[in-house]
Amino acid sequence: MAVATTDKVLAEVIGAGEGPALRVKQAALVVLGIVALAAAAQIKVPMWPVAINMGTFAVLTIGAAYGPRLGLVTILGYMGIGAMGFDVFQSSTAQLNGIDYMMGGTGGYLLGYVLATMLLGMAARGGWDRTPGWMALAMLAGNLLLYIPGLLWLGQVYGWDKPILQWGLTPFIIGDALKLALAAMILPGVWKLVGRARG
Repeated sequence: MAVATTDKVLAEVIGAGEGPALRVKQAALVVLGIVALAAAAQIKVPMWPVAINMGTFAVLTIGAAYGPRLGLVTILGYMGIGAMGFDVFQSSTAQLNGIDYMMGGTGGYLLGYVLATMLLGMAARGGWDRTPGWMALAMLAGNLLLYIPGLLWLGQVYGWDKPILQWGLTPFIIGDALKLALAAMILPGVWKLVGRARG
């Protein structure tokens, strides 16, 4: 039997659904999500023309799995830990971290993380994560929300006379397409498993 409700996200149909146990589950999911985001930011898969970083995959997938509210809490928690100077971002270092890192060339993409998390959460709330086609479309829209503020920020920081698209877009298109396809298979697949478990 398929899951009947289309207004729920994965995090809401797995585990406790009310009372103190729900609060414990939500807190655990936030912590788990922050750890997953920090770990994914450090994963680089060899690829041409540049290595694929799994940070954006984690951002978009958590947004869809958690929904807009829990996803927002998680991504803001991640940003807050990064702002305190912990090395949780993709290319932060012991020398460049915290607010200094966040206000550098990556700042626009970090804003995009927040926007994309919200968008994917709302799309999932509408049932877009149930089928590969709709999930792929949601991921594409999420990627656009990552790139638009990211590129605008790069232009402001470094100047529009620089090769902004070559720095912040074109080398990553192939990798992002692969991540999009992966997420479009994983989340609908998990929903099918949930439906079978409840059937």
